[in-house]
Amino acid sequence: MNKFRKLLNASLLISAFSLIVVLVLTVDSNTIDAIMGVKYEYIIVAAALHVFSYVIWGMRTKFMCQALGHNIDISKSTKIVISSTLAAAVTPSSAGGEPLRIHLLHRNKMPIGRATAVVIGERLMDAILLLSMVPFALFIFRDMLSNYQLDAVFIMAEVLVISVFALIIYGMWKPEQAKRPVHFIVHRIAHIFGKKTETALSPILARVDMEMDHFHNSIWMFLTEGKKGLLYGAVCTILFWIVEYSMLPVILMGLDQYPSLVVVFAAQVLLSIIMVVPATPGASGIAEFGATSLFSVFVSSSLLGITVIAWRALTFYMNILFGSFVSIKILKDTDMIGKLLGE
Repeated sequence: MNKFRKLLNASLLISAFSLIVVLVLTVDSNTIDAIMGVKYEYIIVAAALHVFSYVIWGMRTKFMCQALGHNIDISKSTKIVISSTLAAAVTPSSAGGEPLRIHLLHRNKMPIGRATAVVIGERLMDAILLLSMVPFALFIFRDMLSNYQLDAVFIMAEVLVISVFALIIYGMWKPEQAKRPVHFIVHRIAHIFGKKTETALSPILARVDMEMDHFHNSIWMFLTEGKKGLLYGAVCTILFWIVEYSMLPVILMGLDQYPSLVVVFAAQVLLSIIMVVPATPGASGIAEFGATSLFSVFVSSSLLGITVIAWRALTFYMNILFGSFVSIKILKDTDMIGKLLGE
């Protein structure tokens, strides 16, 4: 668990430092007045929306598992996705959440290949939706934000997402071709360490081949008899992001601010793409400073710091809090989180 604790501490420290910097740079006399006049019922509604997004995510997982012939209770699938938010919060690009969800689905008697198909399928649907919205978001922001460094981050993040997406599609379409580089790398490593290593790795390679075939077959099941589950999953994906992106407008209403919903949603689409860049654990620092730059378009400077703090508290710290509670008190899987993070 040492590696996990280090990642968690690093993520929290970077985030806290970034928020302090943002607050120091934006606080003024009007900020104190705004804090005194906050309508806390709106903050509670925003938190409730985030909790509701967990349920929608759990429903998506349930529908997609059901499409592959595995029934998982909605409460159990929701616990699985909440538990994974802890690992996601301490890993770059939130990548740690996927292995944990695969493990927990497998623990619920779902083959690893099919569990992988569900989790990767969810990630692909998120990527397709967000990438399709980026051109519209950039169009809306083209005259509002002229920051060439931010443009470079947008491009880098989108190239990364598209590249990973293309590799997964290729592996799904032609699994035999995708196996070749895996075999090549394993055999090269085995050659360095001797024949005993190669013999020991042979069963592992056979298992990898079997699971890749299982994954390929599961994806095709989604596209054939699992179409209904895929359709429900796509609907849940759209609802999930609508609910997630609705938190910020509600927070702003609590601060007596009413910007254009289109602009607020566009800013969050761009921010989601920036946060994909695997630079820091849980995108700490990137999220805070990225949000400050984007939100400055529709939030006054005196309210900018507390807006970013409230938004990050709900989308990051709340995930850590709920993810920790579910993992430790219900699923008791923090040791597994450490192992999946590479310890």
